[in-house]
Amino acid sequence: MYIIKNIDIYAPAALGRKDILVGGTQILAIEESLEALVSSLPRGRVRVIDGSGSIAIPGLVDNHLHITGGGGEGGFTSRTPEMEFSRIAAAGVTSVVGTLGTDASTRSMNNLLAKVKALREQGISAWCYSGNYQLPLRTVTGNLTDDIVLIEEIIGAGEVAIADHRSSQPSPAELTRLASQARVGGLLSGKAGTLNIHVGAGTEGISLLEEAVAGSEIPRTQFVPTHMGRDQALLNQGISWALAGGYVDFTACTVQQFLDEGEIRCSSALNMLLDNGVPLDRISFSSDAGGSLPDFNEQGEYQGMTVGSCTSLLDEVRLAVHVEGLDLPTALAPVTENPAKRLKLQGKGRLQAGNDADLVILDQQSLKPLQVFARGTLISEGGADS
Repeated sequence: MYIIKNIDIYAPAALGRKDILVGGTQILAIEESLEALVSSLPRGRVRVIDGSGSIAIPGLVDNHLHITGGGGEGGFTSRTPEMEFSRIAAAGVTSVVGTLGTDASTRSMNNLLAKVKALREQGISAWCYSGNYQLPLRTVTGNLTDDIVLIEEIIGAGEVAIADHRSSQPSPAELTRLASQARVGGLLSGKAGTLNIHVGAGTEGISLLEEAVAGSEIPRTQFVPTHMGRDQALLNQGISWALAGGYVDFTACTVQQFLDEGEIRCSSALNMLLDNGVPLDRISFSSDAGGSLPDFNEQGEYQGMTVGSCTSLLDEVRLAVHVEGLDLPTALAPVTENPAKRLKLQGKGRLQAGNDADLVILDQQSLKPLQVFARGTLISEGGADS
């Protein structure tokens, strides 16, 4: 049992300076003072943490990352390794949703599902999507709906690629069919059942999604396009999509070359979307960690890569506050409450009594992680290097 005293709480809403009681896997209480409770408990029963000069935030929810590794576009030696639990935890991430990517030949859904189970055993909450870039999707049971209904850890489908030379060039009808299968799976199992869409650098952007929605009864909330900050044109499409009621996800991992070529950081994109009237709850960030950041020339030839990291999520939170001038509750929502609510991850994304005790203690000035708790267990101390 832990009591964290005198800490400024962002749930992500600002709650002021309070005490937090953690017992078992849950937050038991958040009160102005728990001093009386502390004094009533037997010595040694509770560990008291002084939160002075610190901030408590919800554990981060990373809704799109490659926990079994990614890459491979440059041949076998360019395959990236499986992600390590310690690196995820040190980045303040306590809930993850894994996905396959380009390579579903040397990586499999069975491998992905096993990694999800391993991360759960190590102490964080983990789920995954069923599928990959290309159609037909690689699934566990042979049927997307069955995967979502029958396998607890599978909560949706993806990442299916569009506007990318590595995709299978799907039609609007094919995307609609997949979204329908995922939706039915979600309805039958009480899960989100969304279709995670990788949006590549093609000039068509998300026009296929607009066609799929216009030509069917599937609501646009069933599709979640990610990598929406590739350039200003795609961001503008994302603004229109979100204003019409859809969700948009932005990728925190990037490199300077991509920024020089026009990619827009999550923190900057957040400011732009809010300025254009997009509701905050429509916006999320994900790291794309574990996957490669491949560089292709104009002929589509592989030039090299960098590997994404979970630390990019808190990097973007800090930039949103220190550079973009946004308040901390606004900067935190896309990596906590918003993805948790969209994906129906019960007990996640908010600091409140009864929720899972997933929380991160940050230094008040630098906003860097000092301690990370997942389901009431201290899983990391000292933070991670960006």
